Amino acid sequence: MTEALKLPIIDLISPDRISTANSIRQACIDYGFFYLVNHGMEEELLGKVFEESKKFFLLPLEEKMKMPRKEHRGYTPLYAENLDPTSSSKGDPKESFYIGPLEDITTPVNLNQWPSEEILPSWRHMMESFYRKLLSAGKRLLSLIALALNVEEDFFEKVGALDEPNAFLRLLHYPGELGSSDDEIYGSSAHSDYGMVTLLATDGVCREKFKQPRVWEDVLHVDGALIVNIGDIMERWTNCLFRSTLHRVMLSGKERYSAAFFLDPNPDCMVECLESCCSESSPPRFPPIRGGDYLQERLRLTYAS
Repeated sequence: MTEALKLPIIDLISPDRISTANSIRQACIDYGFFYLVNHGMEEELLGKVFEESKKFFLLPLEEKMKMPRKEHRGYTPLYAENLDPTSSSKGDPKESFYIGPLEDITTPVNLNQWPSEEILPSWRHMMESFYRKLLSAGKRLLSLIALALNVEEDFFEKVGALDEPNAFLRLLHYPGELGSSDDEIYGSSAHSDYGMVTLLATDGVCREKFKQPRVWEDVLHVDGALIVNIGDIMERWTNCLFRSTLHRVMLSGKERYSAAFFLDPNPDCMVECLESCCSESSPPRFPPIRGGDYLQERLRLTYAS
């Protein structure tokens, strides 16, 4: 069952930060999703990013498999990932490419993998530029989310979440026809994201994770807007005040390219319930956990064979 959903539109450069923060708070309580405009990504840049992404996914499989996913960087082929471990699916029919932090002080060698410049000469430069712009937008957004949670706007900096954040850009390609089937086929099966916030494009969400049968609501495209959703770590931080909403991607029979930017905290950052989100009547629901430990366990389940 699918219904239409009208999400709030958040202006990242609005001079009225308190009003913007209040709008974010309501959106995160009601939906866990909202549109973000004036985020610094020009339409021209987005168009070029998707052009370069398409060039990569059009490469022969053997060329793409020269960069297999390692340490959450590189290429994953069709069916490599199952975002809903409870399902009997053989995996999600999509291929993707992960780009991790561009400057990694924890390792002597950066772990990112890049296509050959002889094959795709503009690819690395374009994706690095896109990554940096998304990271900048994400950090500015988190200061507004902090205000929305009634803490100081530099809260996430103070607790170390944004000290070398665990941020990943993921390019995605959903194929067209996959053969005849009587079953619904999802490009990405039902899941919630793992980290703090995600900047992405998506096709559908389900606000009530534990309700059966699930009621799915369409998220429509808005020109010039990114879609932001709250992740599981932020839900833990806020004691479930902010929603980490289930979402999925429905295949329409046509090819689709998208990009998602996952902004997760520094792996050593301790995630524990905010004082503004708990009380005697609403005690913390989750024990403190290192951001890196939580993420690694979720990824282990996602890619378990």
